[in-house]
Amino acid sequence: MDALLTALADPARWRLVSLLAERPRSVGVLAQLTGARQPQTTKHLQTLERAGVVTSQRTGQRRIYALRSAPLRNLAAALGRLADTADQAGGPRATYDRYGVSLHAERAAAEESGWADGRSFRFCRSLVGRPELVWHHLTEAPLLARWWTPDDLCVSELVFEAREGGRIVQEYRDAEDADGSDLVAGRAEGVVDDVRPVERLAYRLSPLLPDGSLAFTAHVDLGLRPTDTGTELNVHWRITDSTVDSADFIAGIEIGFGQSLDKLAATLVADSHGTVATGTGTRSTK
Repeated sequence: MDALLTALADPARWRLVSLLAERPRSVGVLAQLTGARQPQTTKHLQTLERAGVVTSQRTGQRRIYALRSAPLRNLAAALGRLADTADQAGGPRATYDRYGVSLHAERAAAEESGWADGRSFRFCRSLVGRPELVWHHLTEAPLLARWWTPDDLCVSELVFEAREGGRIVQEYRDAEDADGSDLVAGRAEGVVDDVRPVERLAYRLSPLLPDGSLAFTAHVDLGLRPTDTGTELNVHWRITDSTVDSADFIAGIEIGFGQSLDKLAATLVADSHGTVATGTGTRSTK
């Protein structure tokens, strides 16, 4: 496949392929039709033949080239599969496009400081597991690290002191950044405001701009309620202290935090079938 793509990437060779798609032709005629010298045309045809896209045979003093359609059909099928993967409903590309629309709208609205103050977002999830289990996943750093980022990101540094006045630090990178050489995708710092174990958790969290200043402050309030099947989690985000440069962050709140909560739900389902490690040891989730 690599040899085929390399061969077809040259405009001169692509022109030869187009001519041979019409009918087999000799080297001399192909040179005339493309306006190239015959030795140069021969080299291009030899490259295409090594890639398997053309075949040739000698007829008297002439060499006739013909197109082999199978490699092109295989390439077309492979490209089609790539396109289908990119266009899958609800997939990463769809999320990317949704974020692009939100980003454009928020950047247009961010004309002065305070532009997004008072903006709020609400999330609700019905979770497997009793409130005690959910509480551990909301407040213990090793468990938080498993879900507290959107898709395609992972936590690289996390501090969460689950007490009033406790410090919060969240830094995250691309999930595929195996050696940490890529730029940090984001960092936020905050403080815990209210802790009512198994009932309510409230904190302030501020994403940092590249210069270290605060983009905005998110006031996050999480409420837990036991249900017959587990726990209902209600989350309220409220924005204050928004700067003009906070538009990119605010554009991603609804999608990003929604993805994080979906990861939390999936994590709890997985943990309901076994045991999980916590900051103080191993606890049964059954």
